[in-house]
Amino acid sequence: MRFRIEILGLRLFGHHGVLQHEKDYGQEFLVDCKLVVLASGEDDLAKTVSYADVANLIEASFNAERNDLLEALALRLRAAVMSLGDQIVECEVSVHKPSAPLTQGFSDVIVSALGDD
Repeated sequence: MRFRIEILGLRLFGHHGVLQHEKDYGQEFLVDCKLVVLASGEDDLAKTVSYADVANLIEASFNAERNDLLEALALRLRAAVMSLGDQIVECEVSVHKPSAPLTQGFSDVIVSALGDD
């Protein structure tokens, strides 16, 4: 059986970005992770993918190194999630940067890694 698991708006503080002040002072990011997993549907955590494990892995990977580009960060986070095993059929990771350094008014900047695996 296939199931969709979504973690939306995981709040993380990081020092990602091209500009020096982003690297020095950091800012809040939001991460979405949308998974399609193969699971039995039984009431057994061992037979699915734990969203808590996914969130913890995203946080650890997010903090493991700094990236200039959101594309590189999203791809790195997606690769980490995919490493959880063969039960994951599809994975999309989106990184939101609501305080991106733009002079125009805007509500969000989002970059998503969709994958071709």
